[in-house]
Amino acid sequence: MTTATHDHIAPPSRLLLLAEARALWETGAGIAMWPLLQLTPRGDGHPVLVLPGLVASDVSTLLLRRYLASRGYDAHGWGLGRNLGPREGVEDGMVELLKTLNDKSGQKVSVIGWSLGGVYARLLASAHSGLIRNVITLGSPFSGSPRATNAWRVYEGVSGQSSHDPRRMKFVQPTPPVPTTSIFSRTDGVVAWRCSIEKTGPQSENIEVMASHLGLGAHPAVLYAVADRLAQPEGEWKPFNRGLLGPLVYPDPDRDM
Repeated sequence: MTTATHDHIAPPSRLLLLAEARALWETGAGIAMWPLLQLTPRGDGHPVLVLPGLVASDVSTLLLRRYLASRGYDAHGWGLGRNLGPREGVEDGMVELLKTLNDKSGQKVSVIGWSLGGVYARLLASAHSGLIRNVITLGSPFSGSPRATNAWRVYEGVSGQSSHDPRRMKFVQPTPPVPTTSIFSRTDGVVAWRCSIEKTGPQSENIEVMASHLGLGAHPAVLYAVADRLAQPEGEWKPFNRGLLGPLVYPDPDRDM
C-alpha cells in the first residue's frame, strides 16, 4: 500500500529477514522487564485502539494491550479478525469502532498501528482527526516503493489487491494532523526502514529502536516509548527525550539519513 516514490529503496536483505527469529527473544525480554516497565508514568484512562499488522490478529497485540491496561489506559484490539488488507467492511469497521470508543469515553482515541496497522492508523487520522488524540506507528511502510518490503507478495495474495495503491496512499503519506510518532528499526527484516521515516515537525517525530519487525509490539524499548508518548497531557505534546537511555537503546534517528 505504498506508492512508487523513492523506487531506489530496496527491501531488507535476506540476512535481516532471517534475523526476524529474534522476535521470540524480544518478547521474552518484554515479559522479563515487566516490573521495570511499570515505572513509566500512569495514563489518564483515555481509550487506545491497537491495530495489528498484515495477516496478524488481536492475539499479536495482546502483550502490548495488557501493558497499556496496566498503565491505566482503556486499551482495545480492533476486533476484525486477521488483517488481510483493506477488504470490504474493514475500513468501515475501524471507523465505527473509533466512533464508538470516542462516544463511550467522551475522549479522543490514541491509535497505535503495527506495520500495515500503522498505515490504517494514518488513514483514519487523515479523515477523522477530530476523534484521534495521537498516532503511533510501529515499523509501518507509509512512504517509499510498494515493493520495498518483504511482505508485498503476501499482501497482494491475501488482499486480492495491488500493493500499488495511490488512492489510499495520498491520504497516508502526508503527516497526520495530530501528534504523530513513528517507531522504526534499521534492522527491520520486513519493511525497509526508510519507508517508516516521518518528516519531523511541531507534532511529529521518529524514534529508532534496535528490534526486529515481528518483535516491535513486545520489545521493552518500544513498550517504554509508547507509554511515554501516551502519558503526555492532551495538547502538551513534546518530542521524545532519549535521555540517558540513548544511544544504546534509542539511537539518533537522524543519523545517516
